[in-house]
Amino acid sequence: MYIEMKVFAITMDPYTNVPVIILKDPTEKNVLPVCIGVLEASAIASEMEKVHFTRPMTHDLLRETLRAVGATVTRVEVSDLRENIYYAVIHLATGSGMIAIDARPSDAIALALRADVPIFVESMVIDKSKDIDMRAGADRKEASDKGLLETLDEFSQGSFGKYKM
Repeated sequence: MYIEMKVFAITMDPYTNVPVIILKDPTEKNVLPVCIGVLEASAIASEMEKVHFTRPMTHDLLRETLRAVGATVTRVEVSDLRENIYYAVIHLATGSGMIAIDARPSDAIALALRADVPIFVESMVIDKSKDIDMRAGADRKEASDKGLLETLDEFSQGSFGKYKM
C-alpha cells in the first residue's frame, strides 16, 4: 500500500554529516529519513526555497525536456528498500500511455517538487527503514543506542533550519 508523503525537512545526520531528507505523511504518523548526496540535497533545497538560477539545473532540464516531448510527470514513488538502498519510480503520462522509470529517490523527489506532483512511499519501505542503522559508519563511542528516527523525534521544529517546509 502506498502512502502519500511530503518533504518535511532536509537536515544533516548528526553522526555522519550526511544530508538526510525527511518525508512525512500528513498525519505525521509515518516518517521516512533517506540519506542523500550533497548535490541532491542542494537541488531539493533550492526548489523548496524557490531559488531560481539563470541556467537550468539538471532536474529543471529534465522537467522541460519531458514537457517538450509531451510527457507529464504524474507521481513519484519510493518503491523499495533492498540492502540499505532505496529505489524510486517516476510515473509519466505520454501520448502512448503510462511509463514507469527507475530512479534514485533524491532525483525522483527533486523532479516531483518541480513538477508539483505527489510523492508516495510503499508502506513496507517505511517498515524496513526502521531496521536500518543510518549511523553505520559513525563512531560508536559518540553514537547512542537510539535509532535516527528517535533522535529526529527529539529535535525541535527549529532544529531543521531554513529547509523545513
